[in-house]
Amino acid sequence: MSEVKKLSNNKEVIAYLAEKFPACFSVEGDAKPLKIGIFDDLATRLADDDAVSKTRLRTALRHYTNSWRYLRAMKVGGERVDLDGKVVAKVEEEHQTHAAEALEQSQAAVAERKKAAAKAAKPTAAKRAPTKAAPRKDTKRSKPNSTPTRKPIKQSAPKLQAVTSSQLKPGQQVQVKAGQKPIAGEIVELDRNDVVVQLHNGLTVKVSAEAIFVAQQE
Repeated sequence: MSEVKKLSNNKEVIAYLAEKFPACFSVEGDAKPLKIGIFDDLATRLADDDAVSKTRLRTALRHYTNSWRYLRAMKVGGERVDLDGKVVAKVEEEHQTHAAEALEQSQAAVAERKKAAAKAAKPTAAKRAPTKAAPRKDTKRSKPNSTPTRKPIKQSAPKLQAVTSSQLKPGQQVQVKAGQKPIAGEIVELDRNDVVVQLHNGLTVKVSAEAIFVAQQE
């Protein structure tokens, strides 16, 4: 008996699912909203299938449901289907709202990624060291029994440093630059030149290593 080839990446797994369950999954065109809890159905139906592990199956399913074409398909009233294409529920308003937010975050991450790549292609200008201003002498004498007012100390944001893909690993706490402010998250998977990150706000995004930063060691 020939050895079954293990599927090694998300693209292969999704193509495999589209072949086995064509009424549910697809690799192009409009995606169909999936039944909530469909991973359990997949785990049961593929329990004796040596081509894909549960871990790889879970990661590929997350990748599929975070794709732009799937998020765009999440509209109120849309029909959720099971593995055989049977309609089991409708897409609710909160699901559409969540999908729209996830799509916006993902698109912002891609835009930031392109911006960072364009910036890296240009020669970087030398940074000027900030000039420290000389301390001012207070010529006024404080009044007797007067209590000096203390100004609140502002806590500066943690300094971030860029990393290479070789320095990243699953489970690592990182910062993803998507938009104006970096977003904290945890690396879920390394997929060639891309990094899948579970953000602390509950969303999952796929970005390049150039958009990943870590807290700078003091």
